[in-house]
Amino acid sequence: MLTYKDVGLNKEEYDLIVERLGRIPNDLELSMFGVMWSEHCSYKNSKALLKLFNTKSERVLQGPGENAGVVDIGDGLAIAMKIESHNHPSAFEPYQGAATGVGGILRDVFTMGARPIANLNSIRFGRLELEKTKHLLKGVVKGIGDYGNSVGIPTVGGETVFNECYNDNPLVNAMSVGLLKREDLKKAAAKGVGNPVMLVGHTTGRDGMGGASFASCDLTKESEEKRSAVQVGDPFMEKLLLEACLELIKEGCVVGIQDLGAAGLTSASCETAFRGGSGIKIDVTKVITREKGMNPIEIMISESQERMLVIVEKGKEDRVFEIFNKWGLHASVIGEVTDDGFVSVYEGERLVGQVPAKLLADGAPINLRPFKRPKYMDELMNFDTSKVEKPKDLKETILKLLKSPNIASKKWVYSQYDHQVRNSTVIKPGGDAALVLVDGTDKGIALTVDCNERYCYLNPYEGAKIAVLEAARNIAATGARPIAITDCLNFANPEKEEIYYQFRNSILGITEASRILNTPVISGNVSFYNQSEKMAIHPTPVIGMLGLLEDAKKHTTIDFKDEGDVIILVGETRDEIGGSEYLKVIFGIEAGRVPEAQVEIEKNTIEAVLKCIDENLLKSCHDISNGGFIVTLLECCFKNEMGAKLSINTDLREDRFLFSESQGRFILSCRKDAADKVILNFKRYGVMAEVIGETQRDKVEIELNGNKVLDIEVKEAKKEWEGGLVCFME
Repeated sequence: MLTYKDVGLNKEEYDLIVERLGRIPNDLELSMFGVMWSEHCSYKNSKALLKLFNTKSERVLQGPGENAGVVDIGDGLAIAMKIESHNHPSAFEPYQGAATGVGGILRDVFTMGARPIANLNSIRFGRLELEKTKHLLKGVVKGIGDYGNSVGIPTVGGETVFNECYNDNPLVNAMSVGLLKREDLKKAAAKGVGNPVMLVGHTTGRDGMGGASFASCDLTKESEEKRSAVQVGDPFMEKLLLEACLELIKEGCVVGIQDLGAAGLTSASCETAFRGGSGIKIDVTKVITREKGMNPIEIMISESQERMLVIVEKGKEDRVFEIFNKWGLHASVIGEVTDDGFVSVYEGERLVGQVPAKLLADGAPINLRPFKRPKYMDELMNFDTSKVEKPKDLKETILKLLKSPNIASKKWVYSQYDHQVRNSTVIKPGGDAALVLVDGTDKGIALTVDCNERYCYLNPYEGAKIAVLEAARNIAATGARPIAITDCLNFANPEKEEIYYQFRNSILGITEASRILNTPVISGNVSFYNQSEKMAIHPTPVIGMLGLLEDAKKHTTIDFKDEGDVIILVGETRDEIGGSEYLKVIFGIEAGRVPEAQVEIEKNTIEAVLKCIDENLLKSCHDISNGGFIVTLLECCFKNEMGAKLSINTDLREDRFLFSESQGRFILSCRKDAADKVILNFKRYGVMAEVIGETQRDKVEIELNGNKVLDIEVKEAKKEWEGGLVCFME
């Protein structure tokens, strides 16, 4: 007989279950509670704070609570999007962990009735010098590439980050975006007493057993024994399932539809019943299995991939079978919708488990935990950056920064992804944000994922705000207006007061920035327990953002185009090197006050950028972030090997100006006859903008206060930047 500890519950939770049921649960019922009341499924340590999020706007058609969020983009069209973590599985089985992460997020999107049109990812690893890190990086990138490429969905953007805090706990956050007609929007609700419940797609096996519980505990030596909790993906099956489900929805057969992700059939059945205010009766003998002798517990909590639970309008079962037979997929009627509010599990005629759907899906106790400010914060934030001496050779310092893993080109990563399939990717990986055409319209959607974990470690509140602002700037740099957020909140153990402080303050920071920018949080995921016996990850609230560009032809890219164009610096550069790549790479210091995030000013800056792009005034636009002004400038130079000649007056020391990571800044280029109009646009929004020089061939020359501080060939800098990651991976 199982105990509550065997399924990951604590004594208080078990006692509550017994009290609510009015009896002791049997092994099947206890196993169902174990997966559904896990952190991964119940959000018991985060739900109370997540309610603070701004989740509504005039565009939001579906906010948090469904498989994916949905926003209106006009002309009867909508975008569904979601980001989720697959961190724990990827730590042990990087290829399958990453691959099934992509598969799961795709299903979340097409479950809504949307055809996936783009994938992104945020992947984070430890020190690249470690063989373990290289192994994880290779496996994760191949898993993402193989799955997405096979299904035929372009991977158009993302971020790859390295920090020793991820040595034991890599982060694999997968994001997917889909396009749908408003009338095709479907939700995961079981309605209509007597309507058949069907399980469609792949067969059910023992892979993925207990995955939800596995993702709800710290990674330890004992976790090695849970490798069976990592699912196995089949992208070709996913492609067939995608097409079959979309056809099913178009045919009008679907009442409700739900992906079988974490907690498998247990989750899908109780959540659809709860949302529909109904019950569900299931006969496990009707489930098509691929392994002999599977018992009801194994069938109900299996996390085998590429499966869907579909509530079908009664009388249309034959049409469902026809569609799935056409696509070569399994489909079986495993039960029906009831009106009793229970998830009732039968093995043939024998009732083997019966639990209230609401208690399973929404009954876990919600914790608003105590918190305290981490002791390290004051010490690190009070680090005096003025004591950092200026490097003797600025050119060598810049080259070292360019080839550091976080700054260097990520082409080694994204070249393994097909980002052109469907032929609608306008801005490819390597820019501030991706831009994808919306078929049949002039519209484009801009997509990005962003987070600076170092900022969030030093100051979770400011760091989370900056993550939102960085995403918004990246979207705006393409010409698109930021309209919605999906977030993946990666943290360590929330039962520790200092970790819960990080989580709470990150939530508050995201909430403030998203409200002011009017970019509601429409979906997302929380991933806790990202820590090992040795260390915890830095708080990493990854922001996925969607932007809308009404006329995609007006898009702007980061690269300088022509010789003799005017270069404009937008925003104020302050003495802000705390938490910077410069401090970390050159001095090995991860400390200092993070840059100030001025949300209202940034909102105005974004409006001015969008106005300039809409008026076709800009030739390029690139926001200043990691590495500061000089790294951003050189990134503008690399594609066309177009340099710059600049003369700037500043009160800052040379290295402070070049490497400051002050927020709200952009580097723009435009025709000479457009410069005055550009400056005037920013002036009208109360934002600083000044001409600092012009483009020239092959070389970057910079004078600060009349003194030449840099003279470097673009090709020389580009060579270092291009080789920084490759040299580790060859």
